Amino acid sequence: MSSAETSNRVKICQSVELGEGEIKGVDLPDGQRVALYRVGEAIYATSDTCTHGEASLSEEGLLSGHVVECSWHFGTFDVRTGAALTSPCTIALKSFPVEVVDGDVYVCY
Repeated sequence: MSSAETSNRVKICQSVELGEGEIKGVDLPDGQRVALYRVGEAIYATSDTCTHGEASLSEEGLLSGHVVECSWHFGTFDVRTGAALTSPCTIALKSFPVEVVDGDVYVCY
């Protein structure tokens, strides 16, 4: 694997800091902003900006199960994969692998 393909991993928070159904926005060291979502015991991460209207999902999104809705135009995405689910959103969100180790949440990018 070349250095360009090597992913980085960064500790974001402790898992207890993210409650069920919550969305938390964080900045990665490379400047990307991601949204973390807690669904049951699982934590997912996607890019924070809606691909349709440039809204922050962590600040203005609504999480219901595995679906986040952008409050600007009501398009939805699956937080597990980033897939665009409803119009007007047609472009998927970038998703990021998440690891929870000893209660610490890491995002790989």
